[in-house]
Amino acid sequence: MGPIAVAIHGGCGTLARDLQGEAQWEETRQHLAASLRAAWAILRSGGRALDAVEAAVVVLEDSPHFNAGYGAALTEAGDHELDASIMDGATLAAGGVCAVRTLRNPVRAARAVMERSDCVLITGPAADEFGRRCGLDVVPNDHFTTARRVEALAALKARARRGTIVPASEAERHGTVGAVALDREGHLAAATSTGGFNNKPSGRVGDSPIVGAGTYARDGVCAVSGTGQGEIFMRRVAAYDVAARMRYGGASLDEATRAVVFEDLHSHGIGAGLVAVDAGGGIVAPYNTLGMARGWIGADAAVRVGTHAEMIEMGAA
Repeated sequence: MGPIAVAIHGGCGTLARDLQGEAQWEETRQHLAASLRAAWAILRSGGRALDAVEAAVVVLEDSPHFNAGYGAALTEAGDHELDASIMDGATLAAGGVCAVRTLRNPVRAARAVMERSDCVLITGPAADEFGRRCGLDVVPNDHFTTARRVEALAALKARARRGTIVPASEAERHGTVGAVALDREGHLAAATSTGGFNNKPSGRVGDSPIVGAGTYARDGVCAVSGTGQGEIFMRRVAAYDVAARMRYGGASLDEATRAVVFEDLHSHGIGAGLVAVDAGGGIVAPYNTLGMARGWIGADAAVRVGTHAEMIEMGAA
């Protein structure tokens, strides 16, 4: 049996450290650790990478500290439209939903699309209805609203009125969650979920539900989940590009991901990051912003999480 590994991110839109109290940062770290442990419990017992990434993302979707599910960004209309995708590296099967409004855990809906439909992507009211028919948890749209997101929307609208929207921080604008995993059978999987960006136009769809842009997994190569301005990730087919650099160009995981984050994506002047795992259990989490909520469990079974430069060990998995 081979090695197992899991890595997660909570978005490259991390607040400056002094913008919230230590108790909130500690709770964020605890939620990252809980996400990792949920995935690790599946992997350790011989479970599938696909189940592990779904479990990890569900924990992050249910946390108010990340821009996905509960705590998601608000559109310009003051409501929520959520996107997610999941991909099985063993078969290249994938599923996604975008602009859903009433499904508590969009990543579960993405998996249902993959396994219970002939589609890869279902959008809008049809995706909500599909999730309801599949028996997924349904909530009112305002279930996802938190005071922090209301304040962020008001701040961005004020910036727009003043004409200062461009210098808004990554934390004010963007955020995503994602997970990648390798199981004992050597199978890889990835999942990504987001509320998009604060003050986004209604109907906007980013990279998170798009296979190859924000999410990609292929056995024998790597699994990738990205975070940053989705329009650029789509134009660069960023997640797939990592895999292509490795499969066709012979790059290592570190070489491929650093080139995508620090050269390709950075050349557009955007904040970006990702987590990725390769077929040997190697883990990377590059980002070019102030910080990126992230964490991983690798060969030593230690839980490591971070929000800014330093990583903190949270004990054994």
